[in-house]
Amino acid sequence: MTKLNELAPAPGSTKGRMRVGRGPGSGKGKTAGRGVKGQKARSGVAIAGFEGGQMPLHMRMPKRGFNNPFRLEFAEVNLWRLEQAVEAGKLKAGADVSVADLVAAGVIRRELDGVKLLGKGEIKSALKLTVYSATEAAIKAVEAAGGSVTVTKKAKVQAEA
Repeated sequence: MTKLNELAPAPGSTKGRMRVGRGPGSGKGKTAGRGVKGQKARSGVAIAGFEGGQMPLHMRMPKRGFNNPFRLEFAEVNLWRLEQAVEAGKLKAGADVSVADLVAAGVIRRELDGVKLLGKGEIKSALKLTVYSATEAAIKAVEAAGGSVTVTKKAKVQAEA
């Protein structure tokens, strides 16, 4: 059986590395295969996106969108994840559950800008949840299981026109 340390390429199947710039007798002396002068003959050339003076493609394309500086990012929690935490004994059924409790139980990694409760899965345990926002389906499911959801998000104030 062949061993890994005995593996070698077939004789004559590989060529040695060409050492460039080592005299005229080597065939790759003087300019070392780089042609004559110019930007590409120099070291450290990076011309990605350069099109010879023509306006590059990435600059010809229109700009789209913007980055909203007021964007909020939420830690999302589905119902099945809460039920899983209750079954594992990380959350107590019937107890008040805050964001800090969710982090401590390992349901979410960090709070971010708040926690949003989503309605995927089923919940059988009655929990009193305090979250930033929640979907209608999630609220109905928690209340059907005997729990409650307190949403701390401030409602949008409609400007009078």
